[in-house]
Amino acid sequence: MPSHPPRSSARKGGDGRLTTALDPHDLGPQDQCGVFGVWAPGEDVAKLAYFGLYALQHRGQESAGIAVSDGRQILVYKDMGLVSQVFDESTLEAFKGHIAVGHCRYSTTGASTWHNAQPTFHPTVDGSIALGHNGNLINTAELAEMVAAQGGLEGELDLQVKLPGQATNDTSLVTTLLAHHPDTSLEERAVEVLPTIQGAYSFIWMNEKTLYAARDPQGIRPLVLGRLERGWVVASETAALDIVGASYIREVDPGELVVIDADGLRSRQFAEPAPKHCLFEFVYLARPDTRITDQRIHSVRVEIGRKLAKAFPADADLVIPVPESGTPAAIGYAEASGIPYGTGLVKNSYVGRTFIQPSQTIRQLGIRLKLNPLRDVIEGKRLVVVDDSIVRGNTQRALVRMLREAGAREVHVRISSPPVKWPCFYGIDFATRAELIANGLSTDEICRSIDADSLGYISLEDLVESTSVPMDHLCRACFDGVYPIDLPNPERLGKNHLELPVASPAVTDVDGLVVSLAGAGAGDSLERP
Repeated sequence: MPSHPPRSSARKGGDGRLTTALDPHDLGPQDQCGVFGVWAPGEDVAKLAYFGLYALQHRGQESAGIAVSDGRQILVYKDMGLVSQVFDESTLEAFKGHIAVGHCRYSTTGASTWHNAQPTFHPTVDGSIALGHNGNLINTAELAEMVAAQGGLEGELDLQVKLPGQATNDTSLVTTLLAHHPDTSLEERAVEVLPTIQGAYSFIWMNEKTLYAARDPQGIRPLVLGRLERGWVVASETAALDIVGASYIREVDPGELVVIDADGLRSRQFAEPAPKHCLFEFVYLARPDTRITDQRIHSVRVEIGRKLAKAFPADADLVIPVPESGTPAAIGYAEASGIPYGTGLVKNSYVGRTFIQPSQTIRQLGIRLKLNPLRDVIEGKRLVVVDDSIVRGNTQRALVRMLREAGAREVHVRISSPPVKWPCFYGIDFATRAELIANGLSTDEICRSIDADSLGYISLEDLVESTSVPMDHLCRACFDGVYPIDLPNPERLGKNHLELPVASPAVTDVDGLVVSLAGAGAGDSLERP
C-alpha cells in the first residue's frame, strides 16, 4: 500500500511549490517524466530503481516514487521533491523484493500534488497494481467516462486509509482500468485496454509477481530494454541502464507490450506501429549520453551545430554555449565554422530547480541565479551564443543584456531548434501558443526583441537530417503544427481537465501565470491560420 510521509517528519523533502531557477515568469519547455522498472531476483531492486531515477532526474523534478514487490505484497513510497530528497538509506533499506517500478514526475495532466505523484497504486482482492507513466494522454475525458461506467470494481479492496485527496491525472485512470480484470489475466486485460488509450505513453507497471512495459503505437516517448546478469530493466533512457550496469538490448517497439516474470521475457504487439518519435527529445529533453533510434544524442546535437554554422555563419571571435543544453551544438558550430570554442558562462551546478520562491531583489537578477559570465573571456569579443530553444524570449533577452554588460562587443544568437510555434499535447509542457514568441514575431523581430546582433534558427529540414530519422517517423508538432494523433475538441484537453470544470474562469499556476483551460493553447492549435 502507498506510504505517505507525515509532514512533521524531520526528513527534509520538497513542498511541491516549484519554481524555475531563472525567472519564474519565463518557464522554458518543461520535461515530462522518467520511468524505470526492474525485475531481478537476488538484487537490491529498490536501490537499482533509486539510481535509475537519479539518472532520469532531468525528466521530472516535482515528485518521485518507488514501488517494490516481494512476491506477496507491493509497497509504494512517494513524495514531492527530487529523488535525493524523497529517499534516504533507511527508506530504501525497508524495501525488500525482486520487482520495482520507479517514477520521477513533471506534471502534464493533473496538478503537482502528492496524490498525483507516481507510481499510482490500485489494490484488488486478486492483486495490486503500481504504475508509472511518461507522456500525456489526449482522450482522458473518454477514459474517465470508461472508469465511471465500470462503477465500483468487483473485488476492490477498501484499505480504510485516509489519503490526502484523490488523484486527478490520466495515469490513475489507466491504473483503474487495468485493475478491473475479474475474468482474465492482467496481461490479457492490458491487451484490451491499451488500444483504447490515445496519446503519448511509455507505461511501466507491475503486480506482485510480474513486470510489464508498454509503449504507444507512435512511440512518441522513448522506452528501452536492458539486461542485468540476474534480471531485466526497462527505462526511459539508456543512460539509466548505464548507471545500474545493465546492457542495452533494444528499444521497446511502438505498440509493443513487454512482460517479464519467472518464465522470462515475452513480447506482444497490441497495435500496428506507426512511429512518430518526438523530435524535441533530440534537441533538448534526452540526456546527451542517451541513445534514441540507435543515434547517440550528443552526436546528433553536434551535427545540428555544424549545420547551424553552415546556414548561419557569423564573423566572430568565440563560440560559447548556454550550458548545458547548448554545449554539443556549440561544439559542432565551432568545429564547422573554425571559430574557437570557449566557456563564457559558468553554471551553478546545484541550481536546476528550487523550492524557494526568490525574493523580488533576487528575481531581478534573473539569469544570474543560474549563469554568470566570465568577463575576462568575453570582454571585447564578438560572441556566437548557442542555445537549444527560445520560448517566450525573456531568458535570451536577459542573457544578451548580461553579456553586453560584461563587455561583449557583439552577440550573435544561434538556436539548435526551429522556432517553437505550437503547444505540445504529448508530454512536454510548453507555454500557451499566445505566449510563444515565435508565434507572433518573425525571426528579425525576435532578434530585435532580445537585442541580439543576429539570430539564426536551424531549419526543420536540417534538424531532421541531423537525426538520421525519416521526417515522416518524427513528431514535429511543436515546430510545424502537424499533430500525428488527432486531437479532441479543446474543452477535452488540458492539464487540469480532471480538476476544473470547462466553464471555469482563467486560473493561475503556482508562478502566477495564467493557465489555459483549453489545454495550454488547445483552442488556437486546432484553428491554425
